[in-house]
Amino acid sequence: MNRKTLVVSMLLSTAMLTASTLAFSSDDDEKWGFLNRWFGERKHEVGVAPVENPQYLEECGGCHFPYQPGLLPARSWTKMMAGLEDHFGENAELPMEDANAIEAYLVKNAADHSDYKRSRKIMKYMQPGETPLRISKTAYFIKEHNELTRRMVEDNPEVGSFSRCESCHTQAATGSFEEHEINIPGFGGWEDD
Repeated sequence: MNRKTLVVSMLLSTAMLTASTLAFSSDDDEKWGFLNRWFGERKHEVGVAPVENPQYLEECGGCHFPYQPGLLPARSWTKMMAGLEDHFGENAELPMEDANAIEAYLVKNAADHSDYKRSRKIMKYMQPGETPLRISKTAYFIKEHNELTRRMVEDNPEVGSFSRCESCHTQAATGSFEEHEINIPGFGGWEDD
């Protein structure tokens, strides 16, 4: 190998090693998303698995945004399904067979059973045994939304609550919650500094 080829090879190897180290050591998907895309990481690996269960979409998505199972651990979904008679102030009871089928889907695809990057991060920030019933009460969610003001969410008539993911996350239904896809009604796009 001649000297020129060796130098170019060393430079490329160093650049690849540095970029991959940064891409995999960063805790900020948005900041390093371009490296993930450059190295071939598929978009779905960054978010959470999209909802693909028709029964869950019909029964739960008929009343509210069909939250992806990968946003909470299995123990949270189990507890939630056990309390459908008082589901955040509403009676959401289902026939036992339907409730069991939906619970099985939620548990199987929960954050602690997922290979999706955002699901893994949700679990990384969760305390052992913690069983949140609201996604907005998880440490990861709080960290990601800590700069948003009341005016942007609760007092915003087009949003109203952190529970309305799809109001600001334009690709939420696909399981993607990347910053460059955020559009807060009345405020526009959002990029965390």
